[in-house]
Amino acid sequence: MANINSTRYTVLFAITVCVICAALVSVAAVSLQPAQKANARLYMEKNVLVAAGLAEQGKALTVPEVQAVFDRAIKARLVDLGTGELLPADKADARQYDQRAARNDPATSRAAPANEAGVRRVPNLGIVYFIMKDGQVDQVVVPVEGLGMWGTIYGFLSLAPDANTVRGLTYYEHKETPGLGAEISNPSWLELWRGRKAYDDKGVAAVKVIKGPAGKPEVDPNHIDGLSGATVTGNAVTRLMQFWLSPNGYGKFLQRHREGATS
Repeated sequence: MANINSTRYTVLFAITVCVICAALVSVAAVSLQPAQKANARLYMEKNVLVAAGLAEQGKALTVPEVQAVFDRAIKARLVDLGTGELLPADKADARQYDQRAARNDPATSRAAPANEAGVRRVPNLGIVYFIMKDGQVDQVVVPVEGLGMWGTIYGFLSLAPDANTVRGLTYYEHKETPGLGAEISNPSWLELWRGRKAYDDKGVAAVKVIKGPAGKPEVDPNHIDGLSGATVTGNAVTRLMQFWLSPNGYGKFLQRHREGATS
């Protein structure tokens, strides 16, 4: 009979418990992975709806509700960010595409050129959401990201069919300071973006968060009111927006869309 008071028994018992617990954790992680991926996709797609004005920020939506909106009004496609060309719709399921994973994989991404947005790698393929109305593209939604004050800011930008006029915006994940930089998620501030122009008259990404108040969109189309006490975050938003609107991000695709070459 084993001596349960011996050092050998204690060590073997501890090892056995550790092995069993590790196995249980591994099984749980593997079995829950599909559900975790589904929940992550649901969260992302909810925010696409928020950016497009098809859902309220913070409102709970079920998987069937999100699916119904996508089936009715949204077409997700993949675009080659290097050329701006859309991939054939039957070549890949854009809704299953994990852009962050692709960005982090050297096999499916490239090093970003020097930039002030803190973007280190760019995926070869980017996802784009076409919001449809009466059979025509009513909005174009693209993801944006960049380094904020304390971490990466993630969001979605919605543009009108001209691929220039801002229709909506949401920042759904960030680590900005509550009450200061975190105000980038405030619906009142996000509403100030509506009607602004992403590009200037020369087609250069020019939307910018400035210090103090900006004029109305019709007289000051490229500027957004600054956030009091959050200059660093405001500058970060400017930089990440201008990066993804440039040819280094979605700029080539948006240019092709303006020219009618993506339909």
